[in-house]
Amino acid sequence: MPLSNEQTPLLTTVHVVPRPPRYKHSTLRRFCTIALSTSLIVVVVLFFIPINWLPHDDWDHHQHGWPSDKANANKGMPYAELQGILLNTPDEAKAREWSRYYTAGPHLAGKNLTQALWTRERWQEFGIPDSNIITYDVYLNYPRDHRLALLQSKSKSKTYGGQAAGAEYDVKHECKLEEDVLDEDPTTSLEPRIPTFHGYSASGDVTAQYVYVNFGTYWDYDDLLKANVSLEGKIAIAKYGRGFRGLKVKRAQELGMVGIAIYSDPQEDGEITEENGFKAYPDGPARNPSSVQRGSVEFLSIAPGDPTTIGYPSKPGVPRQDPSGATPSIPSVPISYQDALPILQSLNGYGPAAADFNEYWQGGGLGYKNVSYNIGPSPPSLKLNLMNKQEYVTTPLWNVIGIINGTLADEVVVLGNHRDAWIAGGAGDPNSGSAAFNEVIRSFGRALENGWRPLRTIVFASWDGEEYSLLGSTEWVEEYLPWLSDAAVAYLNVDVACMGPAFVAAASPLLNKAIYEATSLVQSPNQTVAGQTVRDTWDGHIKTMGSGSDFTAFQDFAGVPSIDLSFQRTSQSPVYHYHSNYDSFHWMDEFGDKHWEYHTATAKIWALIAASLIQNPVMHFNATDYAKALGSYVEAVKAKASRFDTSNSMVYQTTFNNLELAAEQLQKASIRFDQRAASLQEVMEHGRIPWWKWWQKVTLYIELKKVNDGYKYLERQFLHGDGLDGRSWFKHVVFAPGRWTGYAGATFPGLVEAVEDKNNTAVEKWSKIIEGRIDAATTWLER
Repeated sequence: MPLSNEQTPLLTTVHVVPRPPRYKHSTLRRFCTIALSTSLIVVVVLFFIPINWLPHDDWDHHQHGWPSDKANANKGMPYAELQGILLNTPDEAKAREWSRYYTAGPHLAGKNLTQALWTRERWQEFGIPDSNIITYDVYLNYPRDHRLALLQSKSKSKTYGGQAAGAEYDVKHECKLEEDVLDEDPTTSLEPRIPTFHGYSASGDVTAQYVYVNFGTYWDYDDLLKANVSLEGKIAIAKYGRGFRGLKVKRAQELGMVGIAIYSDPQEDGEITEENGFKAYPDGPARNPSSVQRGSVEFLSIAPGDPTTIGYPSKPGVPRQDPSGATPSIPSVPISYQDALPILQSLNGYGPAAADFNEYWQGGGLGYKNVSYNIGPSPPSLKLNLMNKQEYVTTPLWNVIGIINGTLADEVVVLGNHRDAWIAGGAGDPNSGSAAFNEVIRSFGRALENGWRPLRTIVFASWDGEEYSLLGSTEWVEEYLPWLSDAAVAYLNVDVACMGPAFVAAASPLLNKAIYEATSLVQSPNQTVAGQTVRDTWDGHIKTMGSGSDFTAFQDFAGVPSIDLSFQRTSQSPVYHYHSNYDSFHWMDEFGDKHWEYHTATAKIWALIAASLIQNPVMHFNATDYAKALGSYVEAVKAKASRFDTSNSMVYQTTFNNLELAAEQLQKASIRFDQRAASLQEVMEHGRIPWWKWWQKVTLYIELKKVNDGYKYLERQFLHGDGLDGRSWFKHVVFAPGRWTGYAGATFPGLVEAVEDKNNTAVEKWSKIIEGRIDAATTWLER
């Protein structure tokens, strides 16, 4: 027998005659068997899926049958008991302890791995073992050198610190560009001290005449152009406030200016100023004259996140984009008003004065220091030398992500706070939020110890890189967008827990009800009458979502309804030194929150809102609030249009008529949907379905799923895939940061910008897009 080769079959085929059927109609019998077995399996599954958390004879309000141990078998923790734990666990001494740790050293983005590891360890100790570090490789800058000097024309040249002042100029004033070390405040002397600088600022060395540009808003620059003030080739001197700093730089760049210095004017400090007799920090509550506000100058209203990976996560090996569309090309530096004084005083008498302009130019806080707020330009004999040297790198940053798995894996509530700061301190921004966050997580950990199991899954996120451009949160949302689009119920953000006594909230209108209820349960730290809650001492105004913190990617990109909470200062509160070395543990301990009660109040409100969203079988949303808000937003756009003298055109009449009608239809659908949800909630709380009526349980389960999906995906109906004109990363047609404000929220931004531009074609385009998305939301609720 010859040996087999590669072409020889290893097995010989044997042909077998088919076996005759054992029974007649065997195919029919097989089909019936499979069908009946499948039906039985489906019935069993549908019975046991809802049985854990739908009403039955021993089902109690707001609990579900996830047994924690033998003593608690078939019984969950009553919701009132969970609330009690969340109200009683947060502790002022603990919050102070966490703040002391976070503010004990520099923790700039990409340079705080030790803090990330420490945070993960604490969370694991609190009872969240599933806590991990998620890394992204991001493009950002670190400071290397800087200079701002006022130069006066003279015949002899002079050098200063090794820097040539120029053959024709001497140094009239050399800015310190650093903050004073204070004996009373140990944070101010910590080494290494982070220099004053701007994130994403351009390197450059320019010498030019300069112009005072007020707050450097788009409208301030427009006023200067109308007054024929020469801007091209000049350096801008701008005040902080009334808009995001990066947009001050952006507009200066667009107008041909070659650099910009930005300072903090006491005008923004309310009544607590040295001019009004208050001593400066550390001796009193007024602003320290040497304080400097650091911060990012990336063009936040164009797109947050890594400017080289807009729209996708910044992972190793991904393609990198040119960042120039989202970052400045002219150098910028932040300065104190102490350094700004001689620069502004030297402008006295040159060009028009701020007093000659409209009301938005009035009220400068340095008049008592011999500043007349003349515009300039400075004469050719008086120039500024602005030098800024930055090192750009691609470096890791570290998010800490903790998870408590719930019964429902496809319904997730995310809570977040960022950890990085521009300085060693950051006792207010962000680490008052970090301290409160640890108390929130410790509270939920204690509830777990006592047998509680969440209905929905909870994700805790300590973000890195927020200060540069919301880096950690944006990259994470971009990476997990498909999962978030399917599962995310809400995102609850706290950036600054405490910088003063006034409670402030911004939120998607879906979440208004949850905020009002939680604040009604927490005692106010600033009671004027015994027993007052935060709700009692708060005016109840909830702002629209803008940008400037980690909710941005969730709300504006992923369509996840979001909240941002804070206690902020009033005009009578001690001055908060934003992004300064004086945002320190000492300042917080002496002026910000002496008893650490605002920290714990924030933790309680935050945790209670989360609990209401996690534990209610029917999602704790209100669609009617959303629909009513849309109606008010339409009215606001109409008012803006009237100011542009276009409200009588046929295009605008049609636009607003159609939008008003769409909003009315959504409101009707929302009222019906909320009533449907309320009826379902009533059944969930008080209904009793015998175990053997499984089909009723199945029907109720299906209805509950429909209602919850209706709420969960409602916000997503307002996403437009192509995004806003000129800033396509922003997908939400209702909410976005203002094009030229950055922090402040704009409603119906595409339409508002078309109105501002007097572009009827764009008005028609965006009115149809918005109308379509409102109609989609109506259809979604009525399905």
